[in-house]
Amino acid sequence: MNDTNLNARQIKIIEYLASNPPQSRAAITNAAFGKNVSRVTVIRDLNDLVTKGWVTQSGHAKNTVYFLSSDKELFVQVDIESYFSKSVDQRVARYTNFNFDVFDKLENIFTREELGVFESGKQVLVSKFKELDKSLLKRELERFTIDLSWKSSQIEGNTYSLLETEELVKNKREAIGHSKEEAVMILNHKNAFDAILENKEKFSVISLTDIRTLHSVLVKDLGVTTNIREHGVGITGTRYRPLDNKWQIEEALDKLLLTAGKISNIPERSFLFLLMIAYIQPFVDGNKRTARMVSNAILLSNGYFPLSYRSVNEVDYKKALILFYEQNNLYYLKRIFLEQQQFAIDNYFPEFPTF
Repeated sequence: MNDTNLNARQIKIIEYLASNPPQSRAAITNAAFGKNVSRVTVIRDLNDLVTKGWVTQSGHAKNTVYFLSSDKELFVQVDIESYFSKSVDQRVARYTNFNFDVFDKLENIFTREELGVFESGKQVLVSKFKELDKSLLKRELERFTIDLSWKSSQIEGNTYSLLETEELVKNKREAIGHSKEEAVMILNHKNAFDAILENKEKFSVISLTDIRTLHSVLVKDLGVTTNIREHGVGITGTRYRPLDNKWQIEEALDKLLLTAGKISNIPERSFLFLLMIAYIQPFVDGNKRTARMVSNAILLSNGYFPLSYRSVNEVDYKKALILFYEQNNLYYLKRIFLEQQQFAIDNYFPEFPTF
């Protein structure tokens, strides 16, 4: 959060309300400041935040409660450890159902400086694809594919190690002590990314057919239907419930594609699909995998570094998504996205020595 018109107390109030809506003045005072700040000072700060549009109040007199204004909730930094220290049922989820209004807020997600990271990476990647020997290029793409297949599968509960994944991808040798389904999941990731590489231009603008095609590759031979979901599903670790009927799911997908079509900068469009496919949950299973692969297809087809997520902690990734589900706060998922772009720039297609 960057607002020079807010004092330190007000920033603390906003951060508290971001993960604890709605709250009374007394609760805000006790939780955020204890006895260090007077009641009058907190009231003055709250009134100022309401005037500036950061906070909305509801009720009257002693029944007045405060919560973060809906147009401010996206980017506020939340104390994620404190938030998840509470059980699923103890956390106050601002949203337990799909929020169609969020589409109208998903613009200008990245600052100019943040977009500059992607643009600098693009210049590097374009030159690498032109200059690298084909054998070196193939080797690096294979290394990236192994990293992505391993980590994306691990996020979904796969227990293969990185070295076991390498052996599977390179030599089709399944690791002892793992299920057949785990091997299939990893190889499906490889096949999906190969499909993107072979048809890069096709994915510069994403259609519903593209989403369904990548999903079908990712869940092949795993006993998962490739149809749009027609009933409700639950998500472990949250009370958020995605849309539970095919018509609303299709409406949400149409809205996603329409919103994406209005976004000119590629990193923001890529992030939108990463976020919203996971939020909509259009399929019975394989949604987060599909979100990551579609997001990468957009980046790669437009000349940007794709993301392997190799250095991501899988629990942190899930927490970032749940925070968005429950609070429509994308601060942590955005941070992961940015960090992984920098990780890709620093770790893939390095300077190879010439002899």
